[in-house]
Amino acid sequence: MEPTTTLIYDGSFNGFLTAIFIAFDEKIDVADIQKNNQSQSGLFSDTETVFTNVEKAKRVWNGIRNKSHNAISNIYFAFLSEAEGVELMLYTYIQKLMRAQNGKYLDYSDSTVVYIGQLAKKVGREKHRMETFVQFQLSKDDIYFANIEPDFDVLPLISKHFRGCYADQQWLIYDVKRKYGIFYNLDHVEMVSLNLKDIHHNKTVKSDAFAPNQTLWNDYFKSTNVASCINPKLHTQHIPKRNWKYLGEKREAV
Repeated sequence: MEPTTTLIYDGSFNGFLTAIFIAFDEKIDVADIQKNNQSQSGLFSDTETVFTNVEKAKRVWNGIRNKSHNAISNIYFAFLSEAEGVELMLYTYIQKLMRAQNGKYLDYSDSTVVYIGQLAKKVGREKHRMETFVQFQLSKDDIYFANIEPDFDVLPLISKHFRGCYADQQWLIYDVKRKYGIFYNLDHVEMVSLNLKDIHHNKTVKSDAFAPNQTLWNDYFKSTNVASCINPKLHTQHIPKRNWKYLGEKREAV
């Protein structure tokens, strides 16, 4: 019996789609798909490291989208749920989608299809919750700042909403759980990580970061492209803006 293979990817959505491409292209018997910081080798499976390739990711994205717009939405939202084992479930979902004569007629009684749909709905609800309840504080250098800790990784989904609502203000929404944020500099939205050792929660409104005499934020926002904050690796996390309606503000920088 030929051994199965566990694919190890970098945790990004592009990386995941690249793994899907490799699995189909090389006709791999996939045992699992795991993030490189969470990987555990199986007893009866080999491992193969997947290097993110945006062109391969785009081919998978376009292939899924051509089958079903609803499916591509479900896949992306479910991926952002970060649910345990979601990658393998999504791989199975994509296999079923590609085998279907028409993607619109997936078997909606199938347990995998149902599960991915449920995850996508949960992420969608969390997206709307964040859009409704995020509260900003004004820093001394006129940047509106909010810390959030959502159940799911919804920052990529909410940037369009806040870009539309606060187009005339600089703002930063930071996910303290996932340690990255989205920053709008009056021109575009960038994904950033901060070098702050202590990110305070919104409830600590008297945080030093917002004290009248504090220069902390001036140190981090000296230029419009927040060069001191940007972690370039974050730019591989999501599909280019031309391919995803929820990321219309994100400039591709892969």
